[in-house]
Amino acid sequence: MPEVFLGPRHRRGKRIRRARTSEKAFLAGWEPSLCLGRIPGRPDAEDSLRELRELALGAGARIVGSLLQRSPQPDPATLLGRGKVSELRSSARAATADLVIFDHDLTPSQLRNLERELDLKVIDRTQLILDIFAGHARSREGQLQVELAQLTYLLPRLGGRGTELSRLGGGIGTRGPGEQQLEYDRRRLRVRIRSLRAAIDKVRSQRALHRARRRDQQFLTAALVGYTNAGKSTLFNALTSSRVTTSSHLFATLDPTVRALPVESRRRVLLSDTVGFIQKLPPHLVAAFRATLEELEDASLLLHVTDASDSRHESQDAAVEALLETLCVGATPRLHLWNKIDLVDPTGRKRLPAGPQDVWVSARTGEGLDVLLRRIDQSLTEDPVVEADFELSPADGESLALLHRSGVVLSTQYEDDRVRVRARVRESLWERLKTREEKMVFGP
Repeated sequence: MPEVFLGPRHRRGKRIRRARTSEKAFLAGWEPSLCLGRIPGRPDAEDSLRELRELALGAGARIVGSLLQRSPQPDPATLLGRGKVSELRSSARAATADLVIFDHDLTPSQLRNLERELDLKVIDRTQLILDIFAGHARSREGQLQVELAQLTYLLPRLGGRGTELSRLGGGIGTRGPGEQQLEYDRRRLRVRIRSLRAAIDKVRSQRALHRARRRDQQFLTAALVGYTNAGKSTLFNALTSSRVTTSSHLFATLDPTVRALPVESRRRVLLSDTVGFIQKLPPHLVAAFRATLEELEDASLLLHVTDASDSRHESQDAAVEALLETLCVGATPRLHLWNKIDLVDPTGRKRLPAGPQDVWVSARTGEGLDVLLRRIDQSLTEDPVVEADFELSPADGESLALLHRSGVVLSTQYEDDRVRVRARVRESLWERLKTREEKMVFGP
């Protein structure tokens, strides 16, 4: 179980941590047997296991073995099936493993069954990512978001683990008559989750105010996005002369950073460094980090950074594009930065795209950075404010929230089958909403 941030009475940095020991981990994966060939843009099971190995190493584990099963359907009780579980138990014991990490999200019942069958600690991919996030969260905002993701994951999995929270506190008068410890722990988690969501909503409102001030001062914003460990932070430091922490481990950057970016036109441009994306990123983790990822909504330009030296960049880029669509920023103008070009041989360079939106750079050597700054300057156009009428469905709360976050709502009228909103928004947001919602009626 990852470390958990607890309670408002704990000051920044005061966290309950488990001792960081070099545990010996055995990796296990499952893939449908129908996937006999590699599908372009989609990682195969071996690639996914290699990425799981990198995640586990980043969490401080020592890898002692791995196992992969292909079958038509996952076993509902143990994911792998009885025979493969027996093989996994023998292999993990022979390697003297301390835990087994599954490259797949496990249901609460699968987790309990596997721990009983293997007689070892079992965690899944989500738990591993949460553990890494917990270790890298530095700001109060990051800690709040990590704790919310952890507790949201933990709540349905308390069955069979009900005693883990029994010694974390409590008091006279807080427990109902005849209430079981498991029910009490669940109630405490729900209360804490509500508290965290309220605190994160406050962070979101503060970030919205900061973005509004930047818009009022006519700042243009470019945001670095991309797969984790693509070199975004190193590139950020090279472009802005900053000293943001960099590392070869996955998810080294968790807290967003914004710095001024010098361009030839001497316009006021800000560059934002964001958390890296990854395959199989849990939806509730994206939801928990919504306050951070909303910075992308206000960006005039996205800089999609790809590790040009990684043979898996095709599937990695597909994962980034899918998440950008989820965040409703898929239509934002962008440049595609092929980073680490110094590690690509001449033959490999010939296979890389070289279109008008592609820029080859090396954050480490500085190759292509001058070209990149010119392309950013040319791509950043002024984004005028327009006043527009919106007709929304009452169920379209996401668009209404986006108007409140990124614009100035002048009036709102609720009718039986629609919500009429008049707002001042950036023209790029007006275009984005018009593209996304075909049923909307827009009027300048």
